[in-house]
Amino acid sequence: MFQPTSPVTGAAVTGLTSPTYTIAADIAPSSYGKQYAVTVLGGTQTGVLSHSADLPFTATFSRPAKMAVLSFNTNGSVKAVPKNSFVLLTRKGMNVTATKTDVGDCRLTVNIPAGAVATDPNSVRAMLSAHKGVLDAQWQGIVDTVLSGII
Repeated sequence: MFQPTSPVTGAAVTGLTSPTYTIAADIAPSSYGKQYAVTVLGGTQTGVLSHSADLPFTATFSRPAKMAVLSFNTNGSVKAVPKNSFVLLTRKGMNVTATKTDVGDCRLTVNIPAGAVATDPNSVRAMLSAHKGVLDAQWQGIVDTVLSGII
């Protein structure tokens, strides 16, 4: 169940000192999701603003409207393996010039083949564990690449 505990500790990155984010439950755009808004910033985050109507700062997690299931041919073989997609979307309003703002987003999509959760849940766990491990280990490098364009 998606229920982040407030405050959320942000990743250590150059330019932010001990970033934390106090979050409050918000209304997701879809009934198939949960959303939280960043209401208070902690640590040193010079120039960063918390959520407002004009500059949103939210995290939304959503699931499929209808969970896909396996279907079988008359001979018992699997027809096709559909995927269930889960999405974590973080949005942040930001200045693009002194007088213009826009919203950036970071999206993680997890696609799980129908049937895998029941048949091989540890492989699902391992995939997600490794993904978070790579993100944790390489987050500063990802931030540097986004800012510089150099991979």
